[in-house]
Amino acid sequence: MDISEETLKKIQILKDKYASIGQNIDSYLDGLIFANPLTYWDYIEVDALLSLQKPKTDFPDEKIFIVYHQITELYFSLVSHEMEQICFNGKNISDIGQDLGWKDKLDVDFFIARLKRINMYFDTLVKSFDVMRFGMEKEQFTKFRMSLLSASGFQTASYRYIEIASTDLKYLVHQSKREELQNSDIHEQLDNIYWRRGAIVEDTGEKTLTLRDFETKYLAEFHEFADKYQPVNIWKKFQQLDANDQQNQSLRKELREFDVNVNVNWPLVHFRTAAHYMGGPKGDEKGTGGTNWQKYLPPYFQKRVFYPELWSEQELNEWGKKWVEEVLAEGLKTETLKDKV
Repeated sequence: MDISEETLKKIQILKDKYASIGQNIDSYLDGLIFANPLTYWDYIEVDALLSLQKPKTDFPDEKIFIVYHQITELYFSLVSHEMEQICFNGKNISDIGQDLGWKDKLDVDFFIARLKRINMYFDTLVKSFDVMRFGMEKEQFTKFRMSLLSASGFQTASYRYIEIASTDLKYLVHQSKREELQNSDIHEQLDNIYWRRGAIVEDTGEKTLTLRDFETKYLAEFHEFADKYQPVNIWKKFQQLDANDQQNQSLRKELREFDVNVNVNWPLVHFRTAAHYMGGPKGDEKGTGGTNWQKYLPPYFQKRVFYPELWSEQELNEWGKKWVEEVLAEGLKTETLKDKV
C-alpha cells in the first residue's frame, strides 16, 4: 500500500506529539479504528438542546422568550471565551505540530482580532433583539411574565462576569459612591457595584427577592472571579502594552466599540423593549422581578464607562444621549418615559 510523504509526515508529527506526553500513538490509532462516524446531531447535541425549553404557561409566545434568552446566554459564553484568551495572553496555533500554549506577552494583533469577535457577537445580539421587541404579542407577554416572578434577566450572571473581566471595578461602582471608592479594595468596590441598586423597592429601600436570590447564588463567586480577573482584565492588558501599541487606532476603535456595545447599546435595546411592553400610560410598571428598569437601564443615569481614558470629555458628558435621541425616542410615546431617559 502506497502512503504519501505528506501522510507519513503527519504520522510522525502525531507520534512525536504523543511521545512528548508519554503516550503511544498505536493506542490512539486503535481508537480511530474503533470509533463510530460522527453525526451532526450528536456533535451539536441537538436533542438535548431542543429539550431545554420548559414554558411555565400555555401561551405560545413564551417559547420565543425562553429561546431568545438561551441564545443570549450562548453568545455571552462566546464573549467570555474570547475574553479569557485576551486576559491570559491567548492560545494560538502557529504550526500543526506545535502544542497549544499560553504566550508570554499578548500580541496586539491577537488582541484586536479577539475584540472584533466580541463586538461581532454583541452586534448580532443587539440587531436581533427585535425578536424580543416585536416577536411576541404584547397581550401574551404581559400575562405569561406574571408566572416568571421573581426570575429576571437582571439575574444574568454571565453578563456580570463580562463586566468584571472588562475593566477596573472602580469604573463599575455605583455613581453615588464612585469618587469615594476610587482607591478602595476591589472587594469593597464590588460590594458597591452599580447593579446592586437595580432591584431595590423604591418605597422602602429594601432588596427585592430577585436581588436577594441572585446575591445568594452568585455574589461569592463574583468575588472569586474578581480576584482572578481584576489583575488581568481587558483594561489592564491594554495598559501593559508598549506605548506604540497603545496608540494603535484599530485597537482603540475596537475597545471603544466594545465599551459602547456593553454599556450603551445592550442596555438600551432592553430599555426600548421594556418601554414597548411595559411602558403603559405612566411608564412606571415594574420589570419582571420588581426591577426598576426605568432608572437601571438608561446609560445616562449610571454613566458606566469601561475605558474613560479613550473618550473625550464631551463624549463622556453625553454618554448614551445620541442613542436615546436618534433611536430610542421613536419608541417612547409618553412624556413620562422620555423624562426618565
